[in-house]
Amino acid sequence: MSREGSVAEEQYRSLYRKYRPQGPQEVLGQEHVVRALMGAVREGRLAHAFLFCGPRGTGKTSTARILAKMVNCEQGPTPEPCGTCAQCVAIREGQHLDVVEIDAASHGGVDDARELREKAPTAPVQGREKVYIIDEAQRLSREAFDALLKVFEEPPPGVRFVLATTEPHKMPPTIVGRCQRFDFHRGSTELVAEHLLRVAQAEGISLSPGAAQAIARQSEGSFRDALSLLDQASVLGGREIDEAVVA
Repeated sequence: MSREGSVAEEQYRSLYRKYRPQGPQEVLGQEHVVRALMGAVREGRLAHAFLFCGPRGTGKTSTARILAKMVNCEQGPTPEPCGTCAQCVAIREGQHLDVVEIDAASHGGVDDARELREKAPTAPVQGREKVYIIDEAQRLSREAFDALLKVFEEPPPGVRFVLATTEPHKMPPTIVGRCQRFDFHRGSTELVAEHLLRVAQAEGISLSPGAAQAIARQSEGSFRDALSLLDQASVLGGREIDEAVVA
């Protein structure tokens, strides 16, 4: 990758991390998911395993992290985590010892699942509950699914699992049947464009409404891809982005 490409990629990562949803009210376009999770926490009826399905960049992992805040916030369990206590800050910074993110694409083997099965029953080290977030869950091996199934059949207390996938049809029915499923939807062009305009204003970028609409259409409803495209456009057009830049 060229130096310019590396710089653009770093800008993208920084921008996306900066505007990643940190609380339930910041999750865009998934009100049905947020409402259900907040209600379950409020009533003390939260499931032990969840399956978050949907296209990339629609907020699955961010929502999983927010769920981890809900159950671990020092003011909780609460449907509206404070975002400022030591627990919430550690989760936001990716440094919470009991909130474990696993990329199944690179850590989906049976050894990883066996380690998870052995560690899951142990008591939380830092927070109230352990939360395991497994991204690209459809890429777990058959042996890994079998090991995970044993945990799901006898879920240890104080442990939650969130499996995120873009391809739910590749998930074993035995796993799906033991999870509470939520389907994440692509953001509408209007919603994505509004988000881009807010981010651009906060970043001091002059983004025309037409350019925001064009980027939103190109992103196909992915908020993450939309921010990536905004980064690319800012490299091409500087702080002034109109439709000619994004055409």
